[in-house]
Amino acid sequence: MNENLFASFITPTMMGLPIVILIIMFPTIMFPSTNRLVNNRLVAIQQWLVYLTSKQMLSIHNRKGQTWALMLMSLILFIGCTNLLGLLPHSFTPTTQLSMNLGMAIPLWAGTVILGFRHKTKASLAHFLPQGTPLPLIPMLIIIETISLFIQPMALAVRLTANITAGHLLIHLIGGATLALMNISTATALITFMILVLLTILEFAVALIQAYVFTLLVSLYLHDNA
Repeated sequence: MNENLFASFITPTMMGLPIVILIIMFPTIMFPSTNRLVNNRLVAIQQWLVYLTSKQMLSIHNRKGQTWALMLMSLILFIGCTNLLGLLPHSFTPTTQLSMNLGMAIPLWAGTVILGFRHKTKASLAHFLPQGTPLPLIPMLIIIETISLFIQPMALAVRLTANITAGHLLIHLIGGATLALMNISTATALITFMILVLLTILEFAVALIQAYVFTLLVSLYLHDNA
């Protein structure tokens, strides 16, 4: 119980060097490539899930937007696997770091915005000033729309960071409370342990949902600009 509550969010190091790069590369081993004509069940299920997700996510895009299919699917697989691996005991979750999430959100958001200004210049500029705006409100609305545009990547990163961090903190707190209650009241500790199990199952769902939400919002930004 004396352990620092935020110790699990500290970037791990080995011999004074951060090993977060190795941790980020680790999820790639969960999706092995195969040259077999008939795949095993695990690979078949993975390919079916990837096909189902990509079909649903890319159905709203035109041909130009569908060129981002590999990027979007790589993004959702990376975030989902990173979140799930972070639920293992004594592991580190890179998506709890705001700097990493901003590093994913800003380039993707900037790519969609640049694509919009390049191919849909008039439509992109029209978003800053809705049609029929009264003349005195034009400067204020342009400022508000500009701020809302630049807040989009921050909202993407903060949403992912807050949800994953909150789940880890709850698991840590309830787990510590369960250990403390074992010597006081076994019945109360058992109830707390059941709550911990249910919360862990919920966190598995949240890990996948947040990966889908992050990628879906990037896809919607792309749809508005492509």
